[in-house]
Amino acid sequence: MAKRRNLKKTSTIVIFLLCLLAFTTVFAPLPSTLPNSLKPYKHHHHHHHHQLVTARKFEIANDMFWKDSEPFRIIGGDLHYFRTLPQYWEDRLLRAKALGLNAIQTYVPWNLHEPKEGQLDFDGIADILSFLDLCHKLDLLVMLRPGPYICAEWDFGGFPAWLLTKEPAITLRSSDPRYLALVDSWWGVLLPKIAHLLYHKGGPIIMVQIENEFGSYGDDKDYLHHLINLARSHLGDDIILYTTDGGTTYTLARGTIQGDAVFSAVDFSTGEDPWPIFKIQKLFNAPGKSPPLSAEFYTGWLTHWGESIAKTDATSTASALENILSKNGSAVLYMAHGGTNFGFYSGANAAEESQYDADLTSYDYDAPISESGDVDGAKFKALRGVIAKYSATSLPPVPLNNKKTGYGRIQLEKTSALFDVDLSTKAIESENPISMEAAGQMFGFLLYASEYTAKGKGSTLSIPKVHDRAQVYVTCLSEDKRGKPHYVGTINRWSNKPVNLPNAECSSTTRLLILVENMGRINYGQYLFDSKGILSAVYLDGKPLLNWKMLPIPLSNLNEAPKNNLSFNNSVSARKTRPGLSIKEPAFYSGNFIVDKVTDTYMSFNGWGKGVAFVNNFNIGRYWPSFGPQCNLYVPAPVLRPGNNVLVILELERPEPKLVVNSVDRSDFTCGSNNLKLRQL
Repeated sequence: MAKRRNLKKTSTIVIFLLCLLAFTTVFAPLPSTLPNSLKPYKHHHHHHHHQLVTARKFEIANDMFWKDSEPFRIIGGDLHYFRTLPQYWEDRLLRAKALGLNAIQTYVPWNLHEPKEGQLDFDGIADILSFLDLCHKLDLLVMLRPGPYICAEWDFGGFPAWLLTKEPAITLRSSDPRYLALVDSWWGVLLPKIAHLLYHKGGPIIMVQIENEFGSYGDDKDYLHHLINLARSHLGDDIILYTTDGGTTYTLARGTIQGDAVFSAVDFSTGEDPWPIFKIQKLFNAPGKSPPLSAEFYTGWLTHWGESIAKTDATSTASALENILSKNGSAVLYMAHGGTNFGFYSGANAAEESQYDADLTSYDYDAPISESGDVDGAKFKALRGVIAKYSATSLPPVPLNNKKTGYGRIQLEKTSALFDVDLSTKAIESENPISMEAAGQMFGFLLYASEYTAKGKGSTLSIPKVHDRAQVYVTCLSEDKRGKPHYVGTINRWSNKPVNLPNAECSSTTRLLILVENMGRINYGQYLFDSKGILSAVYLDGKPLLNWKMLPIPLSNLNEAPKNNLSFNNSVSARKTRPGLSIKEPAFYSGNFIVDKVTDTYMSFNGWGKGVAFVNNFNIGRYWPSFGPQCNLYVPAPVLRPGNNVLVILELERPEPKLVVNSVDRSDFTCGSNNLKLRQL
């Protein structure tokens, strides 16, 4: 670790040292081992027949950023490769450049790259190296945030769910040796992969973040020091490491490292006066090492299911940015382009354990570049206008929006009921219910089944701890094993109430079926350790119900190969469904639609209840229009193909009466009840 330098020098000495630094930087030798494609840019000066080569260097001095010995202002933006399909990475980066950005900040979600322990994935949407190469090609610098914890409104704050299966439980975000060993292993794979892309080696990466807003969570300095030493061991001493914390003395004291080994950046609400906060920031950086940087300048905000869509004013947002840039401050827009939480990767928040709020599939964030890449909104124009004033170069022209097409009405038909599955074959048996993670089902759904003898007056069922949403069904076993389960109620984590089981009038045993949905793991705060499924005993009239079978429901996630049994075709019984539509019966529906010319589109789920949708085997995310506010799911053009396309949905509650989904040409965030909770921004 670099020692804290004593900078109490006279101004003459300071000027001399700066001149000396500039002089030695010009003549610093270039690394000789780089592949040709990554050789640093060379500036040739013909003077006395000697060729001078300027080394690539990004550094902090005199409370400023310096790029190749020239003062530099970061005007950056967060754009997450894992929230945009690879085919659109260049499109979105070009839009970020047109906004005026000179740097891209991105997280690296551990759970995307190691979905199962030891099974590493750097392909497709997880191909971070291709994304970083694209940034470099487009002359965009990169601020990399490799975690290991990222928050990001992403499932489990980026941690892989298999961390929850470790016995005894590990302590996340701490100097617990078992946790650190797993982090060492993960960063031991990731950091060597990106090391050749550091700025001084010819790549785009100017800074690498250590942890993320740790001061809002804990104050384990041993943990932070371990991460710093680990990063240095893989990346060397020439890269700037940084922390980001809320702009208060409390959070900065807990989340930063004293001295000049790590640069301390801040984030704060967009409406706050930034300059008193930058003054606090200086207290947590070494003298001369505190360029004012808002590492998360909020262009919008997140939205949970059941809230009104978050919107922030374009003019005031632009004015707040100007307040930073006009006085030589730097800022990174969070988000520049939000994108989409495809698959089951959206996260959740919980101020209290029972106060659970799951995030939307859309991560539009009211950002200047919309979820689908649109750049014609007031916020884009206002922010671009401000950035143009302070940009070192003229801004590129603004691209046109990508075309969107409504492909019209898609007629679906029911292909199978979820409960047509055979419980005897793949089920895990246990005396008490076990968690999803223990059952090997990390995302989506787990079906729990047990049996009981019904009483004459019916019974009361309670589950003290269910994560996150349990739909409860009963059926008689003796008369007709193929009898349709009868829905009796839903137990939610956020309003946990018992349900009454009716007297099913079964001659012998009643089967109890509980379908539990994982709606996204908590990504922020003290309840981060968020296992899913039934996490307590299940009580029938106050007594624990024993002898359970757990059946994983295999649905493909974002970076998984499509599951062939999406509709459980291998285990569907041949029984005919009765005429009419059963209420609250989970079932698969599918339909075909023809695409003439491939463009972006949206699937409108108006009239449907709640579920998950797949287009051509790609999981486009969760829908819940009955709760709102998101009515439509974004379908990027790369998911579609000319000719026949297939939509499959798992509807959990109540299908639209005519079984129709409409492909439309725009987003819609007006669904749900009139009592949507207003988001305080």
